[in-house]
Amino acid sequence: VSTQSTGTNCTILRNDELHHDDLWTADGHIINPKNYFWNSRKVPDRTFDCQGKIIVPGFIETQINGGFGVDFSSDVDSLEAGLALFRKKITQYGITGFCPTMITCSSNTYQRALPLLRKQRGNVVHGAAVLGAHVEGPFMNVEKNGAHPKQLIQPECLSTKDEIVDFFGSTNNITIMTIAPEKPKALEMIKVLVQNNVICSMGHSTANIDQAEAGVNSGATFITHLFNAMQPFHHRDPGIVGILSSSKINRKCYYGIIADGLHTHPAALRIAHRTNAQSAILVTDAMAAMGLGDGSHCIGSQSVTVTGKKAVISGTDTLAGSVVTMNSCVENFMRNSGCTLVEAINCATKHPAQLLKCSDLYGTLDFGTAADFVIIDSDVNVLATFIGGDCVYKSDNFVGFLD
Repeated sequence: VSTQSTGTNCTILRNDELHHDDLWTADGHIINPKNYFWNSRKVPDRTFDCQGKIIVPGFIETQINGGFGVDFSSDVDSLEAGLALFRKKITQYGITGFCPTMITCSSNTYQRALPLLRKQRGNVVHGAAVLGAHVEGPFMNVEKNGAHPKQLIQPECLSTKDEIVDFFGSTNNITIMTIAPEKPKALEMIKVLVQNNVICSMGHSTANIDQAEAGVNSGATFITHLFNAMQPFHHRDPGIVGILSSSKINRKCYYGIIADGLHTHPAALRIAHRTNAQSAILVTDAMAAMGLGDGSHCIGSQSVTVTGKKAVISGTDTLAGSVVTMNSCVENFMRNSGCTLVEAINCATKHPAQLLKCSDLYGTLDFGTAADFVIIDSDVNVLATFIGGDCVYKSDNFVGFLD
């Protein structure tokens, strides 16, 4: 099995700049060729010509409910097989690691499903890495439930680890949990979760700015799909949106934003980016119909209708997640916010890795990191995806590459 390879004729994103250089990998990692090849005078096992295209880190998705007919919340019995299918197929959109996201469910469903969503490294056999679950409920405000079933939303948060473990079975497989910071016992729950290595995100909430700042100062470091399912910005009380420019928080707080052209107006994208570009994280919030096309599909226990790029709860105009892909979000964000390609790519790679505290392995093409990368063109069309230095997807349009 080949373990060393070189990509030539590349434009590489490294240190927030695009460089014309070669990319060298060995044993699943990005390596410094001077130390590995030049000094030892080794020759790589494989060389591939990137044809002048752009190599960027693999995209990291922190909020995705499913895709290709797979839903991470609705059918636990088929979840293991569904996750295996999803991991392989999602690489066609440049995603090399993701947090499978569960909407509001019963305690029993979480206890059965979460062990199946455990962290798993990506590889050529299984596809994208599973980075642990994003539990987007059930501790949200019932007034901002969106597509979540109201009857399963809990009236108050859980203030001790024992209570949390009793409800979920364990926190070991939970990477992110969305909480409305204004709920009873929310701040206590945030503190306990953070102490147990769970990232707390604020969302599906009616929180005012004071409650949002209290959430951050209690340990929250993320905002779930900014602008959506929260109080709209008001100049006297900007609510959770105000966290982007708050001077009263004691830590960095990232924010997820859906750049699909439906969930967030281009003007709102520009406001967010120009206010706090370094904390932006692109998310798709994609659901089971992503990759399937028009028709009726399920998300959790809800029936959803998809028409074109729009997914709504059947019989209503309520958005029920998206059917957008990550590479499309990157392109939309770049075009509508006016940011550079590098800035947009960082929002899908570097920033989510920083949030998840896995920058030592993912999110950049620094020497020593995992050789998870994507070859794209200037319009962010995915031409090839690599995990651990192995090609896991190649577009039919990328003629002459690895043929």
